[in-house]
Amino acid sequence: MDTAQHTKELLKKVRRIELKTRGLTDHIFGGEYHSAFKGRGMAFSEVREYVAGDEVRTIDWNVTARFGHPFVKVFEEERELTVMLVADLSASEDFGTQDITKRELITEVCATIAFSAIQNNDKVGLLLFTDRVEKFIPPKKGRSHILRIVRELIEFRPEGRGTALGAALGYLNNVMKKRCIAFVLSDLMDHGYEQALRIANRRHDVVVLRTGDPREEELPRMGLMRFTDPETGAARWLDTSNSRVRQAYRAQALKHQATTRETLRRAGVDHAVIGTREGYVRPLMQLFRQRD
Repeated sequence: MDTAQHTKELLKKVRRIELKTRGLTDHIFGGEYHSAFKGRGMAFSEVREYVAGDEVRTIDWNVTARFGHPFVKVFEEERELTVMLVADLSASEDFGTQDITKRELITEVCATIAFSAIQNNDKVGLLLFTDRVEKFIPPKKGRSHILRIVRELIEFRPEGRGTALGAALGYLNNVMKKRCIAFVLSDLMDHGYEQALRIANRRHDVVVLRTGDPREEELPRMGLMRFTDPETGAARWLDTSNSRVRQAYRAQALKHQATTRETLRRAGVDHAVIGTREGYVRPLMQLFRQRD
């Protein structure tokens, strides 16, 4: 495919994702996002004359002394937030046995969150990682910026294949000096990241969206099959017609899920599971409502 054709196909993909996710944002997620993620605090707005029932501690004594009768300070919520999308592009995210891969799922969810954020006048940035930090796009506002983020999520080809969530979170802490909402989108096929997650969640508001696919839990009965780990390249043969093999495979998957849930619970991180079969609309809605 020549460069012009490639660009044309890319723009089509970006436009398709924008249309789909903007629709969800306009009709479903806009209000839920606003309610779930509050502003940083209260900012001074103006003063007005005191009326019965006002809090005494809100009296502005300087203005009161100047005019000879009481005035109170009026505060408004500081609404503007910074959202960081921390997206896992390791090789395991290219897996998908439904109509979509886990990476495509991540792209759609990131776009949905990003459009929800700019509707609320928030800034959005992107951090792509594998077994290293692959790319960082500083937070900004505006539709053109969001479309750039979507293009990167579709187009970017990472150098690494593995997963190093701890390193990505460490980078986030170093580069983001002010508090942000960090959405981590990953299948969490990693270990040893709990301390980094705890530290990041103390400095920021971390939300984990764990990606999954049905075939990561259940093996089909298809006889002798060769399985290759996409991140390490290690390969092995399994007899999928053997019920004990399938049971062991499922038990290992459930153990990993339970360990992951416990790690997130200990770190105090809100999380949801988004799947290539189940989608992300309901899990995101439930997550947003739980935080409201």
